[in-house]
Amino acid sequence: MADESRESLEDVRMEKLRQLAELGIDPWGHRFDGHRSIADLRASAPPNEPGADPIAGPTVRVAGRIMLRRGQGKVNFLQIGDWSGRLQVMVGQKQVGETGWKVAELLDLGDIIGVDGRLGYTRTGELTVFAESLTFLTKSLLPPPEKWHGLTDQEQRYRQRYVDLFSNEESLGVFLGRSKVIASFRRTMAEKGFAEVETPTMQSIAGGAAARPFITHHNALDIDLFLRIAPELYLKRLLVGGMERVFEIGRVYRNEGLSPRHNPEFTMFEAYQAYGDYHSMMDLTESLICGAIESIGGGYVRKWGEATIDFTPPWPRRTYAELLAEHAGIDPSDPSAVKARAEEAGVHTAGKDPDVVMSELFEAVVEDRLDGPIFVIDYPAAICPLTKRKTSNPAVAERFELYIRGIELANAYTELNDPHLQEELFRKQLAGQKEEDSMAKMDDDFVRALKHGMPPAGGLGIGIDRLCMVLLDRTTIRDVILFPLMRPGQQ
Repeated sequence: MADESRESLEDVRMEKLRQLAELGIDPWGHRFDGHRSIADLRASAPPNEPGADPIAGPTVRVAGRIMLRRGQGKVNFLQIGDWSGRLQVMVGQKQVGETGWKVAELLDLGDIIGVDGRLGYTRTGELTVFAESLTFLTKSLLPPPEKWHGLTDQEQRYRQRYVDLFSNEESLGVFLGRSKVIASFRRTMAEKGFAEVETPTMQSIAGGAAARPFITHHNALDIDLFLRIAPELYLKRLLVGGMERVFEIGRVYRNEGLSPRHNPEFTMFEAYQAYGDYHSMMDLTESLICGAIESIGGGYVRKWGEATIDFTPPWPRRTYAELLAEHAGIDPSDPSAVKARAEEAGVHTAGKDPDVVMSELFEAVVEDRLDGPIFVIDYPAAICPLTKRKTSNPAVAERFELYIRGIELANAYTELNDPHLQEELFRKQLAGQKEEDSMAKMDDDFVRALKHGMPPAGGLGIGIDRLCMVLLDRTTIRDVILFPLMRPGQQ
């Protein structure tokens, strides 16, 4: 019945489309210059002076989608919306003329119109454009949803994001906020002298992270290629080439499951700084995220779900070992104690490297207790094959991860630039990889690049989607990805 009702409503709108054409009006509109955003009109509106004549207000031009409509005889009140807000429009038969009134009577919710008129206030004090002429810009052939909120509609909101955006001001605000976060990142990097670059998203060897890649095929060359799981190894090649500060914001792909914190296609920020180290990257991370917070507003103390997070810098820096000792209640330097505690926490230890066991224990008993923002520094070297070791203790890698409420938002290293050690570590890592997983082949060209000499450097990766999820108070990553991957289903 719902589909039949929808079809009948579309038939009614098709009839109105025909009537508009009979009036000589193009129902698909045309260029509409000189209009101002609703937010701009609100910001520049004259004060509401009781008894003032609205006809004497400033002449304005505005465009938007009809969100609400109510009629009172020879007067219609519309609410129109653009991406900056919503505004009331009063359409009077006398003011818009015979043709304009015929157009007004053919309007539906969802139609897009342009309005020329005077900006003033109604008797109840609501800011309103008192229309003098209407310009029809686009006919909506499908009705907007009557109700768009609630769990029953959540999947539909993801599948039909275009409707979610114009129906839900909060959702639109999230994505405009995401745009501000990314623009802020670019400003901060430009201010710090970094060059933005682009590296291949189709690669002959998947590398730079431990993940299962998506595989595609290039017909002309008759070769399989991998959608990149990270831009890291190409960005490091640029350091070898003399580009001393580089960054990239782009899509990466990992053939893994869906969850509230992971989408197989996501946006990664990566940066590399010659002559820096992981401490340089901690400073950069603070600058980037604090700059993003300032760009979207709301202050450093922010709500996320039921929690409150204080982003006021500087953020604490704690070692991996001291956090493990604190939360697991063991001496991390004692492999037998680590193994026993891991088994107690439900971690399978048989046949695993002690550092891998320690890593899984950390995930099990520490991560969820890291409210943050907190930099966890100095990781076990065995689980960090691309990271430089500490000179004072080769068993420890100069790496950090930034945690907020148990979520890892950033990962950074003092980059390994010794080609012989890099090759050795690659081979050790490859020995444990399945053929279908990433890094199942040695990237000989990357090792060759290191042999030409890569300067000491710090490298940083930040997951943009997860960061936006936290900064914009969303509890699932799908709420900050415009078109998340969905299982095929009814549209």
